Amino acid sequence: MVRGGAVAGAQRRLAARKPLPSRIVVTTPVRLSPIDASFLHQERRASHMHIGGVLIFEGPAPDYEDLVAHILDRMRSLPRYRQRLVAPPLGLGRPFWADDPDFNIRYHVRHTALPPPGSEEQLRLLVGRIFSQRLDRSRPLWEAWLVEGLAGGRFALVSKTHHSVIDGVSGVDIATVLFDSDPLPARPRRPAPPLDPKRIGPLDLVGETVAGALRTPIELAGGALRSLQRPSESVRRLRDALEGVGEVAWATLNPAPDTPLNVRIGPHRRIVWVEATLDDFRLVKRQFGGTVNDVVLAAVSGALGRWLRRRGVATEGLELRALVPVSVRGEDEHGTLGNRIVAMRGPLPVYAWEPVERMRVVSEAMAHLKQSKQALGAGVIASLERFAPPTLLALASRLNFSTRLFNLIVTNVPGPQVPLYLLGREMLACIPVAFLPENHALAVAVMSYNGHLRFGLLGDWDAMFDLELLADDLEASIEELVSAARARERSARARAGAERGGNGAVSMRHRTRARSARSR
Repeated sequence: MVRGGAVAGAQRRLAARKPLPSRIVVTTPVRLSPIDASFLHQERRASHMHIGGVLIFEGPAPDYEDLVAHILDRMRSLPRYRQRLVAPPLGLGRPFWADDPDFNIRYHVRHTALPPPGSEEQLRLLVGRIFSQRLDRSRPLWEAWLVEGLAGGRFALVSKTHHSVIDGVSGVDIATVLFDSDPLPARPRRPAPPLDPKRIGPLDLVGETVAGALRTPIELAGGALRSLQRPSESVRRLRDALEGVGEVAWATLNPAPDTPLNVRIGPHRRIVWVEATLDDFRLVKRQFGGTVNDVVLAAVSGALGRWLRRRGVATEGLELRALVPVSVRGEDEHGTLGNRIVAMRGPLPVYAWEPVERMRVVSEAMAHLKQSKQALGAGVIASLERFAPPTLLALASRLNFSTRLFNLIVTNVPGPQVPLYLLGREMLACIPVAFLPENHALAVAVMSYNGHLRFGLLGDWDAMFDLELLADDLEASIEELVSAARARERSARARAGAERGGNGAVSMRHRTRARSARSR
């Protein structure tokens, strides 16, 4: 499907060139947080922990060298994208992020093309192959593929980044760095003097390890002092936190049901996507209550119910569990990299045939979960990362991310609602791509952009051989919800019109009687 020989040869020649001068300020080593490090530990041969997106633009495609220069210029504010993993001395503690002394931008920015006709199916096959390959841990953990040859003169940018580097919400922030909100791209800033990346030696890492060990008791002492100053509040928070962690632990004793979604998976992937309008989802939310995310879960529930029944699975009384990541990133943390997320087990009532019933079950359950101690417990686990011993952190991370807890990931990330541009070319679509945990054959990622919602369905190549049929089921499920919302809206308008008409008739009778009385 892809022009292999010529493009691959050109790619090797480009990679062999001398790297462009660095324009990023040298940074000191930074230790991975426990949550970010857990994504490294959970990676397996068949379970890749990278995420990304398929970005489709109007043509013509930019020149490869222009794109490389553009990305390098914007990387001034993204030092993590030129850092690689460095093991701690003697294997003590978590790895570090450190500047890659051999960083070569052309290794990370790839270039390929689709043969005619450049169909969506061809693009999907290429994206599936890209996401089937693990990232090289000896280099910065990201890739960007410029894909030319799409039908209609369009092109695509396929991004792939390890989950330890970035989560979905901070990814939206990064998009505002790489792209422009104006068709005229901002002028490149004046080049900074070339800098050689700092080579990190064992003594640097030992120094950082010791410094971290010194910082922790100081921060703990500060926390203890604040607790002594507000003892009643500290006791309440501790009680709530323990109850919350207990609820998360109790959830692990109630595993998700066995389904065809929860099977042994291989390393190969396939992907499809489905498009909807944000206004339609807001209409469903207005008519039936809840949130846009609740509408997403209700739509996925309906699709999975259809898909399971086609597979011969009885769905009476069957409720699946979705791992629903929720960002706990504060406003002051936007623009930073790393994961600040907690996860809740959202219900997927595949037993419900009626779309309104699915929406009711999902919205009520999610509202309860957000107020429950389970959400608090997940947040406590996420906040343990600074002070808890490594063993406790490892257990807590496994508790919060146990693959027995859920049937699939469903993640919904709000994106920018204005057009974005890359070197003057408008982005037409943004399809998010999640990852498959071990023994999970399907993940659903949703992102809103410029008035549209796009569902990226990532599946194991073998287990999800009928992924396109599931996409059809999702479209049908969305249409069911939207049709029900429109019907309720029409009914409400008709009632309001009838009431206005009835009140008008009564007023007319009163006016007629008044005129008759005056005439007498």
